[in-house]
Amino acid sequence: MTSKGIWISRRSFIAGGTVALAAPAFVRNARAQEKYVCKIAHTEGIGTPITNAFDAWAAAMNEKSGGRIEAQHFPAAQLGGLAEALEGSRIGTIQVTTAGPDSEEAIAPEIAAFGGAPGFIYKSEEHVDRVLQGELGQKCSDIARAKTGVEFVAYGETGFRHILAKRPVGSLADLSGLKIRVPQLRIWVDFWSLLGAAPTPLPYSEQYSALSTGIIDAIDSDVFSIVGFKFHEQAKDLTLTGHWFLPKAVRVNAAWLDSLPDDLRTMVRETAREAFAEQRRINRANAAKTLEDLKGLGVNVQALPAEELAKMESQTSKLFDEFGSKSAETAEMIKAIRALG
Repeated sequence: MTSKGIWISRRSFIAGGTVALAAPAFVRNARAQEKYVCKIAHTEGIGTPITNAFDAWAAAMNEKSGGRIEAQHFPAAQLGGLAEALEGSRIGTIQVTTAGPDSEEAIAPEIAAFGGAPGFIYKSEEHVDRVLQGELGQKCSDIARAKTGVEFVAYGETGFRHILAKRPVGSLADLSGLKIRVPQLRIWVDFWSLLGAAPTPLPYSEQYSALSTGIIDAIDSDVFSIVGFKFHEQAKDLTLTGHWFLPKAVRVNAAWLDSLPDDLRTMVRETAREAFAEQRRINRANAAKTLEDLKGLGVNVQALPAEELAKMESQTSKLFDEFGSKSAETAEMIKAIRALG
């Protein structure tokens, strides 16, 4: 072979080697620029603190990912009711939704208690924080990931729930036969049945029309959702009971989360915690103001007398044992949550 031939071969070898060395960098760069669609869909009302938090979180993900994540936000049941949103988050047709941990009652009963089940389990907002912002909250997320395919990356809240009815509810006796909407979950049906009401399972999105047509006489709701969904247009009597505190787990499809590069996965989790820490702060700060707004909208507001509230709690207390009987793990979770009260 001539010296020229040797030179040509070496040049070709060096050029080929350069391409080979560059290939891994090219692959890494291509992966870094890959776009990941994050479809967020839930049933919370427009303008509520939790919907606003999702707006802020979506904007943060879009910005901090440099456009690699495209977060799309569909609030107020735009893509279907709660059942559809939960199923979508599990199978990955949507990437994010929110619901109380009690929505896992059938699959993971041991974490359903974190969603307020079976009523009167949370005593204060401080109690909620001790549970969900600590080791128990992380354990809840770990169980959800293992059993349902979603990770709870953060916890928001809608706050304590009260009774909004088409007639005054001033005592336990007034609940007799009251057709009250409940989620399509057994524990809620049992709770209201013990109080003498007539629980009516309905999708969240059907509450307004059901009040309008008389299918139901009442709902239980936080004050923000009453305003956001204009339920006050159909029912004018609000009784403050605080019988159920509903945390909202921010549920991310685990397979989608695992598909992200490490930096994006960390960013998603961190921005979620930041957005929903602010959501909880705003929610608590604005609850009293929203209650005053409802009064200005013509809603009659009364507190259930303490003795009636005590009867309500006593009459449903058997559910702790019944709910705990689902498994030893469920009983232990209930015990751990109540111990932090």
